[in-house]
Amino acid sequence: MTAAVGGVDAGGDGAVAAIGAAVAGTIERVFAAVGVVHTAALRSLAAEVSDGPRAAESGRVLDEQIDRLLREPGQIAVGLGLVAAPRPELNLPLRLRWWQVDPSVGRLVQLDPDLRPASLGYYDYTATDWFDVPRRTGRRHVVGPYVDVHGTGRYLLTLTGPLVARGEFLGVVGADVPVSAFESHLLHVLGLPRQTFLVRNDEGRVVLSTSPEWLVGDLVRDEAVLPGPGAPITGVPWRLHVRS
Repeated sequence: MTAAVGGVDAGGDGAVAAIGAAVAGTIERVFAAVGVVHTAALRSLAAEVSDGPRAAESGRVLDEQIDRLLREPGQIAVGLGLVAAPRPELNLPLRLRWWQVDPSVGRLVQLDPDLRPASLGYYDYTATDWFDVPRRTGRRHVVGPYVDVHGTGRYLLTLTGPLVARGEFLGVVGADVPVSAFESHLLHVLGLPRQTFLVRNDEGRVVLSTSPEWLVGDLVRDEAVLPGPGAPITGVPWRLHVRS
């Protein structure tokens, strides 16, 4: 975002509440899609330890669920799926079922990163924040903005939640959302707010901004230079700063 014009015009706390609710609502919309994937993902993981036909069928159901969700009108996520924790005791290594919309042709493709530990291109997703934070905390998490070098090459937000069965962490389900799509949807909901505002993540990095002073991805840790004292956004490790 680079401009702030007409729309939300409530002053002070009213603007903070309205903008914060819109940001949180957009996040909840994405997590609703992730929640739909959750049940099918648990069934797919449970079927891994059973016979081959059941495992294959569960995998197909999960893929079909993801396909349907990614093709829904108004869907802002471009990637959805399951990323499993390795289970050495069952001889199950790193594995994932993650689908993304290919930006070049608009069709769905299944990601196939290099998950071989001996390879030079090995991608150990267990070390990423989007996997590790839900594993450690048992709660959902949002990572980004960052450049997706292992997938679309876009500037993304990744939203993930833990998969747990009988107290055992089995992996995460999640979604990839382009920052541009997140911005567009939010501005549509807000109706182009009059107030300048920005959203920062827990690292101090700008997630969204309606001011040319701060660009998406900028690292801003000095709150004294920001508009407003900052208010937490429900459901995510972000803070909202609004210039009254």
